[in-house]
Formats: sequence, C-alpha cells, structure tokens
Amino acid sequence: MTTDASAKLSPQEFIDQSPMSRRQRLIVVLGLLMMIAEGLDAAVAAFVYPRIEDDWGTDTSTVTITVTMSVLAMIVGGVVAGPLADRHGRKVVTVTGITVFGLGTAAMALSQEIVAFTGLRIVACLGLGAVLPTVMALVADWTPVGRRVQMVALAFTGVTAGTAVGGLLASVLIPAFGWPTLLAVCGIAPLLLIPAVLRFVPESVSVLAARGRTAQLREVLTEVAPGRDLSGVALEQTVLRRQPRPPARVILSRDFAPTTLLLWLCFFVGQGVVFVILSYLPLLAERTGTGLTGSQAAVAIAVFGWGGLMGQLAVSFALKRLDRLRALLGLWGLALVSFAAAGLWAERFPTLLAGAFVLGLCLPAANAALQATAAVAYPPSARATGMSWANSAGKLGPVAGGLLGGLMANAGWSLSTVLLTLTVPVGLGIVATLTLNARRSGPPPVPQPAPRPLPAPASEQV
Repeated sequence: MTTDASAKLSPQEFIDQSPMSRRQRLIVVLGLLMMIAEGLDAAVAAFVYPRIEDDWGTDTSTVTITVTMSVLAMIVGGVVAGPLADRHGRKVVTVTGITVFGLGTAAMALSQEIVAFTGLRIVACLGLGAVLPTVMALVADWTPVGRRVQMVALAFTGVTAGTAVGGLLASVLIPAFGWPTLLAVCGIAPLLLIPAVLRFVPESVSVLAARGRTAQLREVLTEVAPGRDLSGVALEQTVLRRQPRPPARVILSRDFAPTTLLLWLCFFVGQGVVFVILSYLPLLAERTGTGLTGSQAAVAIAVFGWGGLMGQLAVSFALKRLDRLRALLGLWGLALVSFAAAGLWAERFPTLLAGAFVLGLCLPAANAALQATAAVAYPPSARATGMSWANSAGKLGPVAGGLLGGLMANAGWSLSTVLLTLTVPVGLGIVATLTLNARRSGPPPVPQPAPRPLPAPASEQV
C-alpha cells in the first residue's frame, strides 16, 4: 500500500466509507435520549406556568414576560453555542448545555417567588438552546454519509417523544406531589445521561483533526470502527496549513448565504406553525362557536402529538431511501391540503380529528427532515454553527406565532379561518424548499482550495 499522503483518506472520509458500527448506533441512541430533554421542557411551559399563577398569584403579563425571556435565552444559547462548538468541540458544548439546563431546571423547583424562578429559567434555557444543534451535529459527524440524513432525523424524534413523556409525567406527578417535583424530575433526568455521553460519545473528527490531536484521533477511530485498518487514513497530516475561515463567515458566505436564508425561513415556518396549533387550537375550538368542547380539543391535540411521533419515526426510516427535499415537499404539500380540509370542515369533530392526525404526521416529520437537511448543508467545520443558527431562527417562529395567534384570537377569528390562514406560511415553506431543490440542481458552489487530505468533505449540498 502506498504511503503517499495524497492517496490517503481523511478521517471523515474514512467514517463515510465504513459501515455503521455498534458504537455509532449507540451515539445515535444517546443523541435521541438527549433530545428527550428538549421535549421534556415543553412540560414546563404547558403545565407549570398555570400552577404558578394559581399558587403565587402571579399575573398573566408577568408569566408572559417569563415565557418570552425564556425563548430569547434559548435563541441566544443556540447562536453562541454553534461557533463555540465548531471552534472548541461539540462534545464539551453539549455536556455544558445539558448540565446548565438540568441544574437550572432542578433549581427552579426550590424557588419561592417569580423573580428567582424567572432568573433560573433564563439560565436553564441558555443551556437548552445549546443542546439540540450540538447533539445533531455530533450525530451527523459520526454517521456515515449514506446514513447521515436518516440518523439525524431519527435522533430528532426524541423531541416529540420527550413532549409525550413530559405530559405523562405532569399528569402523574403534579396531582400527587406538585409542580416542583415535575421540575426536579425534568432537570435531573438529562443529568443522568452525562456519564454515558462522556464515556461513549467521542469528540468530532473534524475538531480533533483541526487541533492536530493525532493520538486521540487514532484512539477514537479505533473505538468507533474496531478491526478496521487505519494505515490508509492520514492522521498525522490533517491539520490545515492556513487558518480556516470562521464558521459564521462560511455559512454567510456567497456560496452558502442563499441556502442559509432559505433554511432559516423553513425552520421559522415549521416551528411557528406547530406552535400555533398546540397553543391556540383548544382556545379557538371553545370560544369561536364551533360547538366543540374543551375535552374534544384536548383529544385533537393528543392525536396531533401521537401522529407527530409516528410521522417522525416513519420519515427517519424513509429518508434512508427518499430524497430529503422531495420528502419535505411531500410532507408540506400534504399538510397544506390538510389545513384546507380541516378549515373547511372544522366544526365537525371527526374531520378535525382526522386533520389533526394528518397534520401531526406531516409537520413534526417535516421539522425532522429540516434537521437532517441542515446537517448536510454545510462543511463539518461549520456544521454546528449552521444548525444552531437555523434552530435559533426557527425559535423565532413560535414568538411570531404566539403574537399572531393572540391577535387572531382577540379579533374573534373562527377556528376555520385560522386553519385556512395557516396555509399561507406552509405555502412559503414549499416555495423555499422548491428554491433549495433548484439550487441543488444547479452548479454546486466552488469550494475554497485546501491542501489534501481534507479534514472532511466540503458539504453534501442541500
């Protein structure tokens, strides 16, 4: 075998050309479990805030300020975490985010008044904002290119699973022990994962290669791909001779800026529409003369949630064979039709139930496909920044959705009108996805010249 470095594989190319090992599957499973922390957090917003109003006499405007500041903290956490993860390592940022979120949430259980609660909530959300994008980047980094999209989407299903688990915990713990117990459980649970993450999830190869950590790189490749010959991998010569561009400049460069902006729009639409459904469907069903009861609206939300879990699991396996952007187009197209049908016949409970189930199948699955798309849109050196900033842009969707949903509800809009109105942002998502697909079909961006061997492929193109 030749020892010429130019003929050797980079560490990332070695991973891409190797079959998935048990360690890599374990990394995906741990990623899914860490995503449950993101889903568990929904239980705080849905079940704790109303109890605070009752127990502490906190007015609704104060709670609204707390909610808004929490969302902004998650956005800030994501924006800051991405560049830090690309520069200093995804693993250390992930563990730090989980620790801050877990300790902050558990400490909220000890608070006695709203000021301390709000301060701890902001701290917890700063950590939480860092968790999702860095975990998704780690899963993408350690998954072969042929399975990358599928595994990222599969790990993302933990968010929906965590939401369902959080609701179940709330229904059991709050009546028996009170809402502080729910906070303690939701905070301690992710902390229990940290030892396994430290032991079994290695740092990304792109980070190790950029730092020139040859011995550690050899060790982790041996653990992840046991029995594989590493003689054809360029371990000692993976450090670039010139300083790479900062990841923020990469994702906003001329080559990637259009993709970045289109992804931000898609994330904004996907998360915003789901928030409007979960937050305003019960209110509108009861107050706009549809004839639906509160319990029927709750059933529709539950059906949406279970449909979301089924849809995300299904799309994670389907993406092994389906093109990610075409799958996204199909999901949003079906959601558009479902919104129109549910809007036209919203006063009929069976129709609303069927629409909620189909929307549950489509919208959360579309968000999972978006995570997978962002994971392969950027080079590994900027992957965490690209994903964290896309998710931060997505979190602005619930902020806008909450504002617009409140305006529509206060204006007395009917449930049918609101559902039909939601076809507009979904249509924007479809247009953005079509544009992404057109960009992919055109000539690919010209990568910057770099000495061989590269630390990783430039990107897989959206």
